[in-house]
Amino acid sequence: MLLLSADILTKNKSKSNIRSYSIPTYQNKMTMAKIIEGLLYSESHEYVKTEGNVAYVGITDFAQSQLGNVVYVELPEEGDEITAEETFGAVESVKAASDLISPVSGKVVEINEALGDEPELLNKDAFEHWIVKVELSNPEELKGLMSAEAYARFIAQ
Repeated sequence: MLLLSADILTKNKSKSNIRSYSIPTYQNKMTMAKIIEGLLYSESHEYVKTEGNVAYVGITDFAQSQLGNVVYVELPEEGDEITAEETFGAVESVKAASDLISPVSGKVVEINEALGDEPELLNKDAFEHWIVKVELSNPEELKGLMSAEAYARFIAQ
């Protein structure tokens, strides 16, 4: 276990590339957030997993924990062009709605259709249940995203 930022951020290392962090949130309550090393993260709490020129985009575990029980996911259409830092959909929960802000630009080549019938899958495992698969049009945008450790520090602020 590694303690960072004067006991604000606690990193628990497991055997895999998945780490869980204790992070102070609203009213200084601690919450656990799973963060996977090797993925990239945006300030709007989306993650990116790349495989060649294709990116899987979803919401982070921290985002789903802050939203609460997800009841609806608005998805783009396959073939849609999405642009980094622009809205491409929305996630609604029993307590809030949040726009999905794309961390990358490109063409949507696949959507996670399971989320249409079972949006609560995002609460079960946000990283397993990506939202869109995008063919990247500008891979240089990935350089503007955060590493796992940088994201952990970001959400601890």
